[in-house]
Amino acid sequence: MKNYNTVVIGSGCAGFNAVDWLYDLGVKDIALVTEGINMGTSRNTGSDKQTYYKLTLAGDEPDSIYEMANTLFEGGSVHGDTALIEAACSTRAFMKLVHLGLPFPTNKFGAYVGYKTDHDPRQRATSCGPLTSKLMTEALEKNVKQKKIATFSGYQVTKILSEHNRVQGLVLLNKKNNAYRFIQCQNIILATGGPAFVYADVVYPTSQTGGTGLALEAGAAACNLSEWQYGLASVDFRWNVSGTYQQVLPKYISVDENGQEHEFMPDALDMIFLKGYQWPFDVRKINGSSKIDLLVAKEIEKGRKVYMDFRSNPAELDFNKLSPEAYEYLHRSEALFGTPIERLAKMNPKAIELYKDNGIDLYNEPLRIAICAQHCNGGIAVDANWQSTVEGLYVVGEAAGTFGVYRPGGSALNSAQVGSMRAAEHIARKEPIEFSDNAHVNYWIPKHRTSKKPNAKDRHESIQKRMSHHAAYMRNPQEMHKLYDELCLSREGFFFKNTIESREHVPLLYKYYDALVTQIAMLSAMIFAAENMGSRGSALVEGADIDNGEHNDKVIATHKNYSYFKPVRPMPACDDWFETVWNESLDYQ
Repeated sequence: MKNYNTVVIGSGCAGFNAVDWLYDLGVKDIALVTEGINMGTSRNTGSDKQTYYKLTLAGDEPDSIYEMANTLFEGGSVHGDTALIEAACSTRAFMKLVHLGLPFPTNKFGAYVGYKTDHDPRQRATSCGPLTSKLMTEALEKNVKQKKIATFSGYQVTKILSEHNRVQGLVLLNKKNNAYRFIQCQNIILATGGPAFVYADVVYPTSQTGGTGLALEAGAAACNLSEWQYGLASVDFRWNVSGTYQQVLPKYISVDENGQEHEFMPDALDMIFLKGYQWPFDVRKINGSSKIDLLVAKEIEKGRKVYMDFRSNPAELDFNKLSPEAYEYLHRSEALFGTPIERLAKMNPKAIELYKDNGIDLYNEPLRIAICAQHCNGGIAVDANWQSTVEGLYVVGEAAGTFGVYRPGGSALNSAQVGSMRAAEHIARKEPIEFSDNAHVNYWIPKHRTSKKPNAKDRHESIQKRMSHHAAYMRNPQEMHKLYDELCLSREGFFFKNTIESREHVPLLYKYYDALVTQIAMLSAMIFAAENMGSRGSALVEGADIDNGEHNDKVIATHKNYSYFKPVRPMPACDDWFETVWNESLDYQ
């Protein structure tokens, strides 16, 4: 048995940043646990130009920490303290990445120019291109490697151990030989990303599954698990089709069972353009840009396959008839010409290269799309130090429930960096615990049943499909109630009821269980949200009105599958008198 002060679970940009900060802050008795260094969302996802959201650092447009904090807070169901911290620390977190070599663009005077992203009143967004989070992860990994931090690669966490609402350690499974290992630790930072395994229709990379269930099983409360982002994504290669992919005005076609093509977006060019930076499905925009999502869904319900075609223009395209916003954008981008692929090559050639590198040639074939889950805006509830309701268990990145209903695009990357830094800082201020050499924590390892006709995979995939059909951007309260009851029964005796083909599939069985635990908690929150708020954010509830924002001062808390309202923590009012802050800061040094 090995003891550590802190164990970080996950090797994305949040996980690597956490161990990097811990080490630099003097906490060196640490370890990183990962199923695979090259797995996860951070390293394997992006968009047309993946956004990093931070305080404005260019131009003459006024901005402040409190203005940015209010933008985050006014997204709805966001705690004021975490919003203020993400705003206040955004420049610090951003500049660390700059110093690590991230090629964020500047003008000739050195100012970090920005652009406007979704739910953004300023131009706070910036980007290194389609693979911003990949570049972040690689830079942080390089920095961490130089510090020779203990790393358990190829290990899956099967259980977070807690007693008396306090972290005790964790159980690891070696994925090569199915051997178990117990690690005792004072702190755990969970950086496992979003719960990507709960839906069938997702844009998450196939290597991303998540670990939200680990924290729920350890007794941590969740926050806003009903809040997700869904939107258009390619399915043969999982990728968001946001930003420039829409702004070049591609043709939308569906193909029926006879191979007949149908162009089905009449008079929708301005809405298609807006879909570029209004990518998430939004119930408030169902007569605007989000009508695109509904039209795509309608074609898929007919049994047709839907594509974006960049090879030829939509039938009704006339640049002079575009909205002033769309016309000006294309005019200033010098793209009032040609076909969609020619405009894309002019405005964002890397967006074409990305698909080519993954076997799809946009010059010669259409791009198949669907409406997919892309980001969980909820997660495990955390305080201002990103600590959960279980002492010593910190949750950072997308696994943390800090994002609310309407988050600005790219704020997740900033939150991942700020949250992991704050968790590390809090841990560094704590007194370390001396572990006893003969310490022992009781834990149970379930027996796994094999069968010539295994059922675990089929059961899991069936649940995923039902979640996508009844509990995603379209929600059916009656079906969600029914599914919730079934899943609660499925959880009882899970490891006895669910069989696998061989011991090689034991790691997957734990993943199915983690997803089931998360799905139950999600459905609890979604049913509560549907019954108390109606349609909201990215969720259109059948037969319900659209929420008018009256519940923005509340979060939906979920604990032990029971969901209820809690008031948001208000935006802090700070008396930033320098001498006072200076004296207070001495306590942290």
